[in-house]
Amino acid sequence: MPTASANAWEDNMIADLRANGGRPSSGPLAGENLLVLHTTGAKTGEPRRAILSYTRDGDDYIVAGTNNGRPTDPSWVRNIQVNPRVTFDVGATARDAKATITEGDDRERLWAGHVEALPRFGDYPAKVGGRIIPVLRLTAVG
Repeated sequence: MPTASANAWEDNMIADLRANGGRPSSGPLAGENLLVLHTTGAKTGEPRRAILSYTRDGDDYIVAGTNNGRPTDPSWVRNIQVNPRVTFDVGATARDAKATITEGDDRERLWAGHVEALPRFGDYPAKVGGRIIPVLRLTAVG
């Protein structure tokens, strides 16, 4: 469960993203495209959120489950495996979406594009202990 300070940090970051079109105004990620992903907890059924860097593939949004270099997938990936219907916010705009964990050539192509656009992601494979980093496609629905 997130700590109160983590929730406060997220709340402040989300307010900044909403005010600045999805790009933080300060800090190490200043100017980077970020979205807020809303999932349903796989075990609890409670609403969960994650702030993630993204790239685009046509109309779809692409996110990667690096879990900041940890050897396990982030909880939001497990949540999506149970319930792929999500909502995500870019700036002040919310979108309903279906999340799909990509595989094979599609995953490789999207991962390469993610690393090209966000070079720091190229460091993650060496940090995650051999885990294949999930690359997810968020496709707007409705």
